[in-house]
Amino acid sequence: MISPRAASPTDSNSGQAQQAAKAPLILASASPRRLDLLRQVGVAPDAVIAPDLDETPLRDETPRLLAVRLAKAKASAVAANHPDAFVLAADTVVSVGRRILPKAMTREEARACLTLLSGRAHRVATGVAVAAPGGAMAARLVESRLHVKRLSARELEAYLETGEWRDKAGGYAIQGRAGAFVISLQGSYTGVVGLPLYETLSLLTGQGWRL
Repeated sequence: MISPRAASPTDSNSGQAQQAAKAPLILASASPRRLDLLRQVGVAPDAVIAPDLDETPLRDETPRLLAVRLAKAKASAVAANHPDAFVLAADTVVSVGRRILPKAMTREEARACLTLLSGRAHRVATGVAVAAPGGAMAARLVESRLHVKRLSARELEAYLETGEWRDKAGGYAIQGRAGAFVISLQGSYTGVVGLPLYETLSLLTGQGWRL
């Protein structure tokens, strides 16, 4: 008679890893752009849950630090109610120097952002965070540098008419009509859209998630 083999620590770890890999994936963002980017590479979150957070920068907080802090805060907020899931979160910050541009909610905010960006370079920082089942957290920052053409008054007004700027960091969407304004981009295009795909998949697989 063959006695059942006793489970070893290695077996236990392997079982936990397999169980974690099968855990659901939650996208902690209401952004349709981020959902579209994930689907582009064959990733379909099991749920989309957008946390309600105060995104006001802290005193003397840099754009880079803000992007990472908010990504982690979003992931943590959702993971607190879903500890057995992988939670993916991101935040994108547009800046000129240390000046952080808002997510434009009004036409005048968008006008002010685009007037500032016209004819000059700026940076887009996107922080990505993944909370894994069990509480582990990992985060990455991706920063890109863009140069925008000098916008004529007609071009600016025509873009404002589209409404494409609404709720966009810096008042524009590179994946839309504003793509024609960008002279050069150094860095990650998908990061500027809102979710750097290479870094996102690296974080997910590094935390044990499997496609």
